[in-house]
Amino acid sequence: MTISSPNLLPLGGSLLAALLLVLLPQWLDLFSLLSLSIYLVMALLALSLAFVWGFGGILCFGQAAFFGLGAYAYAIGVLNFGDSTWAVLLAVLVPALFAAAMGYFMFYGGISDVYLGVITLAVTLILFNVMNSTSGSAYHIGSALLGGFNGIPAIPTLNMPFDPDRVLEPETLFQVIGGALILCYLGLRGLLASRFGKVVVAVRENEQRAGLLGYDTRLHKLLVFSLGGGIAGLAGCLFANWGAFVSPGVFGLAQSAQIIIWVIVGGRGTLFGPILACIAIQALMARLGEQQSLDSGLVLGVILLTFVMLLPRGLLPSLASLLSTLRRPRRATRQPQERSA
Repeated sequence: MTISSPNLLPLGGSLLAALLLVLLPQWLDLFSLLSLSIYLVMALLALSLAFVWGFGGILCFGQAAFFGLGAYAYAIGVLNFGDSTWAVLLAVLVPALFAAAMGYFMFYGGISDVYLGVITLAVTLILFNVMNSTSGSAYHIGSALLGGFNGIPAIPTLNMPFDPDRVLEPETLFQVIGGALILCYLGLRGLLASRFGKVVVAVRENEQRAGLLGYDTRLHKLLVFSLGGGIAGLAGCLFANWGAFVSPGVFGLAQSAQIIIWVIVGGRGTLFGPILACIAIQALMARLGEQQSLDSGLVLGVILLTFVMLLPRGLLPSLASLLSTLRRPRRATRQPQERSA
């Protein structure tokens, strides 16, 4: 049994990432560790859309909505509970249930794919405007003031389960973020390898044919959409922990656009590619911001156009295709030698 390069690369990357989670806190200074932590948080967000769009075939412009809901749900929960344990669960459940409610009306309502993107984008803009208009002491949930455009500051960070007095240090928080990314990645790979995952891919390729075979295509799309919302909510929760602050900016259009760019560059139909693309692009944008030599938005636009026009399949699928092409001549030259022997 042979393992192909597209399968070997993500598995090897997971093992390497797990090792780096242990070693990097000992090697990096605090600033570098915090920078890498936010890269991994956004990589988890990219992973959620890679699953929803790349495998579920659902182009969602509103992944930032679930991200923002997760961030706000965690902030409100931890300020009311005084313990991050229940707040983390709330940060995953709220966006997952919100995605399930949205998905039910969209998929069972027979809305076409084009309008799905429009609806998810509209919901994101609505949430941005709603949270932006919650200034003043009248807007609060329990003891948590929503803060309007100023957001919610001084959010307590993660603590040990059911022990609010033991707050995690930045080094441990980095490992928690990286561990969440690895576990979600491996969990989605396992799910896609199961019968459910094969049906999901079949629905993406030909929804009508999958329906004729007896599968409930709407239910499968709803489950994919809800799971993607929950993962995006977890990313939002970790984002709120990283900065100890959340504002309506998490629902911004720029955020929604960046997530789609990460998936396009990394490659639809892969989980590992968008993770790599997200980390690489964020590191590049941070470097450009330090030097102030080029406009980061312009560079991001050039990257998007380059991949759309020259590498439409994305980075990882293109590399896998190149490797398979390079191997073909070797196999062709081996066959005459084996026959002559």
